[in-house]
Order: sequence, then structure tokens, then C-alpha cells
Amino acid sequence: MTPPAGRPAGLAPFACDPAQSRGRRFLEPEAPTRTAFQRDRDRVIHSTAFRRLVYKTQVFLNHEGDLFRTRLTHSLEVAQLGRSIARSLQLNEDLVEAVALAHDLGHTPFGHAGQDALHSCLKRLSSTQGRSEPEAWGFEHNLQSLRVVDELEERYPAFDGLNLSFETREGILKHCSRANAQRLEAQEPGGVAQRFLHGGSPSLEAQLCNLADEIAYNAHDIDDGVRSGLLTMDQLGDVPLFEHYRIQALHAHPSLAGRRLLFETIRLMLSDQVYDVIDTTRALVSASGVQSLEEVRGSPGLVAFSPGMRERSQVLKAFLLRNLYRHPQVVETTDRARRVVADLFDRYLNEPDELPEAHARTKHRARAVADYIAGMTDRFAVREHERLFGAVVFP
Repeated sequence: MTPPAGRPAGLAPFACDPAQSRGRRFLEPEAPTRTAFQRDRDRVIHSTAFRRLVYKTQVFLNHEGDLFRTRLTHSLEVAQLGRSIARSLQLNEDLVEAVALAHDLGHTPFGHAGQDALHSCLKRLSSTQGRSEPEAWGFEHNLQSLRVVDELEERYPAFDGLNLSFETREGILKHCSRANAQRLEAQEPGGVAQRFLHGGSPSLEAQLCNLADEIAYNAHDIDDGVRSGLLTMDQLGDVPLFEHYRIQALHAHPSLAGRRLLFETIRLMLSDQVYDVIDTTRALVSASGVQSLEEVRGSPGLVAFSPGMRERSQVLKAFLLRNLYRHPQVVETTDRARRVVADLFDRYLNEPDELPEAHARTKHRARAVADYIAGMTDRFAVREHERLFGAVVFP
């Protein structure tokens, strides 16, 4: 495939060309030394929300150990996997990296437990007090990530947010409820939420980040689960995807044991999943005949596992849900995390003087409270709860 004239060398005709970006919400002069997507990546890295990810939960809370993944290290692993795959598929690596680094900016403290608690608080308020806007939006971390880069970051004199390109914002919003998509579409007709209402797909770069996210967390949650003692290698022997590569590792290194065996097994598993995505996506793209980004957007998803790898990956995900995410020790911790978030929400809502001035003076206080809590790190949320309630929830 020969790229169109003027297209960056090595970029496929269906990849995102920064020179053909749909642009930013606020017009800015182009940077002299960086493409639009490189500039997006840099803005994400320098954002306050990105730095906070180092103290936000992936599975294990920040105080539970120094070596467990955080949202920051997870985002870096997604970016590494995404760039590697993008390079082989001739997609735009810079865009993949920008989306990967930004995709979790809206995550709450305490991971999905914090998200669920905030969602419940907002929906309860909407139903009991008859409020429709903006509490009725509830809380979705993908939507919140978009809100962070569009509104909540305060770095520039001329606009709120980071003013990222359409393509990066499109990749950040990888999931969205229909109700919230309708609200976004009303604010930005034909914008990043349109595909959730009228069908179609995002760019291949955005699709790739979504799958790289899944590959990364499946692999590192195995590592963290074993490190924590909540999972064992014997248990993982019942997972075909893991056991296949453990046997492969032992065949090549018969004396391998302990963490070296675990690391080698995960390494082999990651490599094969990457190669599987590359081969499957190439075949799907070829069969579809797409030759442009707009044809990609009008097609079903094209970045995928092969059916066999998808099935084995689903078995692994079900195993992790059953044995790690729903482990009694994890559940007990997340229950306490939900309590922290719900307590903070109610206190701030009823006593706005406890909020920073910028959050207290808005007319949409419930949404401002949700924004404030969502921006907290695990340890700041714990300290705030101890300050306001005098109780030590996490000894």
C-alpha cells in the first residue's frame, strides 16, 4: 500500500495522519517541531491528572505495597504495548501513546470501587431530589477522562482543559452510555460521542489502545495477584492461556521456578498476544478493503484477537474476576473504599465550606464534588476522610 502524497513515511493509508486531524476545540497555531499528536502526548504527561495516577489504585491500594501496579504504571504499560503493535501495523504511534497515557485520567481513587460509589451517590441524588442535570449523568470513568482533558485541567490562559485533538479525545472516550452520548452530542454535534448513537468505529489507533489496555491488565494482574499471595501458580494451572506458556517456559528452561518462571510465562503470553493481534488485524483490514480513515470509521471493529485467543483471554478474565477481584480480602478492602468515597461525597455536598473555593462556588455542587473526589489520590482521600470523620478506615 502506497501512502498518499505528503503522508508521513511508514504510515498506512488508513492510519491517522496528524496533518489531517479534525483539529482542536479551540484554534491554536501549530507547534513548529511537533505533530498534533506528539503535542497531545506531551500535554497529557505534563498534566496534574497524569501525575496523580502514581497514587491511584489499579487492584491493590497504594499503601498495600510499593511494587503493585498503579494507574500510572498501568498506563505506561498500555502505551508500550500499543506502540509496539502500532509500529507493526503502520499506525500512528504518537496517537496511540497519547490515548494510552490519557485513558485513565478520570479514574477515581480506589479504582472501580471509587467509581461505583460515586456513580451511586450521583444517581441517588438525582432520583431522590428530582435533579436532572448534571447529576443524572452519573459517573463513568471514560467520560470523566474526557472531562479532565476538556474542562478540568487548568493550565492555559485561553481555555479550560488541555485542548487535545479530536483523534486523541475520540480514543479516550472508549465507552459511553447512550444517555451520556446524547448529552455529549447535544454539546458537540458530530463529535466524539456520535459513534455511540449512530454506529461506526473509532480510528484503528483508538481500537488498538482499547485492546492493549486489556492485554496489559490481564498480564500484570496475574503478576500482582501472585505477588500478593492471593493467587498461586497451582491455581493458574487451570487457566489454559497461562498454563500453555508455563509449560513452554519450562520446556526451554527445565530448572526455572519461582518468580523467574512467573515472569517468563507472562512474557511469552504477552508476546504471543501481541503477535496474534498483529496477524488478526492485518487479515481483517485486508479482508475489509479499507483504504482510508473514514472507511475505518464506517466499518465494524478491525483490531482484534483471533477467535481462539479471544476465547482463552475471556477464560483468563473470568478466572481473575472470580479469584482475584472477588477475593474476600480484595472485597473487604473495596467495601471500605466505597465507604470513604460515599462519606466524603455526603459531607462535601452538605458542608461546601469543606471544599476548595473553586468547587464550592459552582451552581452544580454535586458534579463539582464528584470532580473533586475523582481527582483525589488514594492517600489523599484517606487523609481527608480521617480529617473529616476522625476514623481510621485503613489502619
